[in-house]
Amino acid sequence: MSEDSTSAPDAREQRNAVRDHYGTFAAGEGDACGVSGSSCCGGGEADVSATARELGYSTEELEAVAAGANLGVGCGNPTAIANLDEGETVVDLGSGAGFDCFLAGREVGPSGQVIGVDMTPEMVERARDNVEDNDADAVEFRLGEIEHLPVADATADVVISNCVVNLSPDKPQVFDEVYRVLAPGGRVAITDVVLTADLPDGLRTDLDAISNCIAGASRIGDLEAMLEDAGFESVSVEPKDDSDALIREWTEDRDLSEYVASARITARKPA
Repeated sequence: MSEDSTSAPDAREQRNAVRDHYGTFAAGEGDACGVSGSSCCGGGEADVSATARELGYSTEELEAVAAGANLGVGCGNPTAIANLDEGETVVDLGSGAGFDCFLAGREVGPSGQVIGVDMTPEMVERARDNVEDNDADAVEFRLGEIEHLPVADATADVVISNCVVNLSPDKPQVFDEVYRVLAPGGRVAITDVVLTADLPDGLRTDLDAISNCIAGASRIGDLEAMLEDAGFESVSVEPKDDSDALIREWTEDRDLSEYVASARITARKPA
C-alpha cells in the first residue's frame, strides 16, 4: 500500500480501481488485499478454510459448499447474523464467487431465492460456474453496482454483505438502495469494517488502500446516521471484540487494527 496520493480520487476512479483489483483476484492472479498471505477482505492463504474459520464460519458451513466458492475473503459471517428462514428472498451485496449466497440458499431452501450482485464480470462468471457444483437452483448472480441494484422494489426479506459496503464511494446511496429493495419489515445483516481512529496522512485517499478495504471504512456514528437517514430503524453497528488478531494479518507493513475493526451491522425497514 502506497501513501503518496495527495488528492482524493473521484467515484469513477474508485470504482474502476476496485473492479480491476477484484477482477484480477477472481482470475486467480494476486491477492484481494494486495498482500501475499493476507486474509482481510482478501484471501491469498493456501488454506482458505482456515481463514474462513477465523472469519466465523463453522466446519459444517465450510463442508456444505463446494470448492471454488470460498475465496477466504471478508471480515465476518453475515449469514450467521441474518436469521434466515425457509422461503425468504435474500440479496447479497458484492457476492464474489458466491460463498455466502450458497450458504443462504441452504437456509431459505428451494422455496426461497438468493440474488448475488457483483460489479466485477469475472466474479459473476465465476459464481455462475459454481451454481451447478452446489446444486443451487434458487441462487442466481447478477452483474451490477451496489449503488444501483438490479433488483425490483420491495422484493427482498434480507440484505446481506461481507466487507463490501466500505468499497463504495457513495454509501448513503447504497443504503437507499437496500431500503428500496427490502420489503416492509425486511432486515439488514452486514459484516464490514469500521473506522476506529484517523488514518495516516495519504492513506485515506490511496486507491490501493481503498481497494484493500481500509480507506473506505466509516465511523460507527456515520454508518448509524446513514442507515437512519435511509429510513431504517433498530440500527446497530457493533464492533467485534476479537477482530484485532485477524486485522493484524492483513498486511506486514503496519498494524491496521489501530485504525479499523470488523463489525456486525443490523437494521430493519419499518413494517
